[in-house]
Amino acid sequence: MRTPSIAAAALSATALAVGVLAAAPTAEAKSPLSWHRACDVVRTAGAVYCNALKVDSVVEHVNAKGVTPNATPSGFGPSDLLSAYNLPANGGAGQTIAIVDAYDDPNAEADMNVYRSQYGLPACTTANGCFKKVNQTGGTKYPRANTGWAGEISLDLDMVSAIAPNAHIILVEATSATMTNLGASVNTAVSLGAKFVSNSYGGSESSSDTSYDSSYFNHPGVAITVSAGDSAYGAQYPAASKYVTAVGGTSLKRDSSARGWSESVWLTSSTEGTGSGCSAYDAKPTWQKDTGCSKRTIADVSAVADPYTGVAVYQTYGGSGWSVYGGTSASAPIIAGVYALAGTPSAAVPAADAYAHPTALNDVTVGNNGSCSPSYLCTAGTGYDGPTGLGTPNGLAAFTG
Repeated sequence: MRTPSIAAAALSATALAVGVLAAAPTAEAKSPLSWHRACDVVRTAGAVYCNALKVDSVVEHVNAKGVTPNATPSGFGPSDLLSAYNLPANGGAGQTIAIVDAYDDPNAEADMNVYRSQYGLPACTTANGCFKKVNQTGGTKYPRANTGWAGEISLDLDMVSAIAPNAHIILVEATSATMTNLGASVNTAVSLGAKFVSNSYGGSESSSDTSYDSSYFNHPGVAITVSAGDSAYGAQYPAASKYVTAVGGTSLKRDSSARGWSESVWLTSSTEGTGSGCSAYDAKPTWQKDTGCSKRTIADVSAVADPYTGVAVYQTYGGSGWSVYGGTSASAPIIAGVYALAGTPSAAVPAADAYAHPTALNDVTVGNNGSCSPSYLCTAGTGYDGPTGLGTPNGLAAFTG
């Protein structure tokens, strides 16, 4: 790994693998932070990759003996996220959220419950009926383990736990990181009763996307969230599907405002930041009204994704315990949890609810994820924009029919 620079110069294309964020010259000096993509980026047809970014070093609270039992690193926890997004605590009862990822994390259940215990959340186990792990056909012969995707799985499970701690959780593990296997996993999740399905992966658009739409993502009355991507401006599938809620990413910071928080578009470099864009293949949904893109525009809503303002995660398969993660892999399960708090969806495509209640969101008006035309596809502004959609949660009104 290269040594991070404190300079504020733009990062090179190597930021696709390792991100470094330094303080701006006029800002208070901060230590540089480095992170890496948890999953390999594969750009062959039909392949996808996860959108999780793992911070390489974190500062943990240690006791006098130099050990860290029951200690978390820096990184936002459940109370921070509930505060930032004006969400009720202890929600999700009676709802089932599915997490769809590739490969197996053999420590998924145990690690999630360390996270939950740390933050005083109820246990969610196979034994108490709260948690279920299946393969892409619903069975228990799991795929091969993968340390990178295990980090994605831990991130997803912890974010759903943080937002909707009383919901049941189904983890569906696809055989490999292909659109067909992950799509089949979405179908399995819905067949098992999930009304909320989080997907933190994506890949290049293709002419096959419209057939994937009908085969895997057309589930009326199911809130399917998909991360918009971590490669800055540019459309990604399945975020481009007209049947899903495409979730962008922000930088989230505490401040002295009445809300107590502020957000801007997450951008690290020209190659790393929240995704957005105009689909080349997917038709525009009837509920999406922007005029600068004749097809599907990404994103719909957003939540925290910047690794520099990342979230705490507990991971032991491919990790050593407490970590900090970012990427739109964090924002997608956060929004899935928000949907679960709001109750069983009534709209055929729940993404439409936000467009019916645009003022019930925190409008993000600062920042961009690149250069484009028309500019709203990559630059934040009042009302709808590509990188952050209609904004971030401010309570539940924008996620109900």
